[in-house]
Amino acid sequence: MSRSTPTATPTVIPEPIREFLAAPRFATIATIGLDGSPHQAVVWYTLDGDTLYVNSRRERKWPRNLERDGRINVAVHDHEQLGHWVGLRGTAEVARTGDAAIEDIAAMARRYGGDPAGFKGQDRIAFAVRVDRTYEYWS
Repeated sequence: MSRSTPTATPTVIPEPIREFLAAPRFATIATIGLDGSPHQAVVWYTLDGDTLYVNSRRERKWPRNLERDGRINVAVHDHEQLGHWVGLRGTAEVARTGDAAIEDIAAMARRYGGDPAGFKGQDRIAFAVRVDRTYEYWS
């Protein structure tokens, strides 16, 4: 009898959480540092289906962490309703680099009201986050 290793199936993001994430809110991500300690950063994101995308300059710490260990936690706070936030847990993989990553951050800048031209010439990297678990908190 042969056994296969079960693989995690990405979670379908529930509709109320998807609607919450559709607004341009800031996300706090947590990655795992080289020494095993958590590293947090505040980022922009986009949601496409059940995949969350984040983007950064390649030289920053959190992208290096994700390239080494793709585990990521994300918290998105509702600034209109105190005590309400959404959490996501998943695994990130490199989705785009180079010009494609520049196009991604330009689209995020438009979403968040920033200047899409301000990222030209940067060494960018975009990650796709496969969501394994979602949380919604109300205090």
